[in-house]
Amino acid sequence: MIRVGMGYDVHQLVPNRDLWMGGIKIEHELGLLGHSDADVLIHAICDAILGAANMRDIGYHFPDTSAETEGMDSKIILKKTIELIATKGYHLVNIDATICAERPKMNPHIPAMQQTMAQVIGCDVDAISIKATTTEKLGFTGRQEGISAYAVALIEKEP
Repeated sequence: MIRVGMGYDVHQLVPNRDLWMGGIKIEHELGLLGHSDADVLIHAICDAILGAANMRDIGYHFPDTSAETEGMDSKIILKKTIELIATKGYHLVNIDATICAERPKMNPHIPAMQQTMAQVIGCDVDAISIKATTTEKLGFTGRQEGISAYAVALIEKEP
């Protein structure tokens, strides 16, 4: 049995925060505001994976009201998400994700993001597709007020 899920996340860009994207730290004058490290790409991917397994969302499993999740590395959330779907007999087949950011340019960092997430998930790097786009200076992304990410995940039930 195969299932598909879709995820979306957005965080505000602010000074005095690190910018984490796809599990790697990117040098930039602004970072993303959030309860955890605010890695919008991993958060969108986790929501897609959990949605495919009909297991709610990351806010349900990793609430932003919990002291345990405060400042949490999103790679831990990703690893635990893979473990959660395994309890229902699922494994990840592939991910297709898009980062929406005006700056910094994400394309140079995509191979490192793919490698990092593949190691966390325990899958081939080819199973993780990441693309980056701008919004042509339109909306909150174009004004560099925030960064968003969309993801689709395909999972399969073990026979």
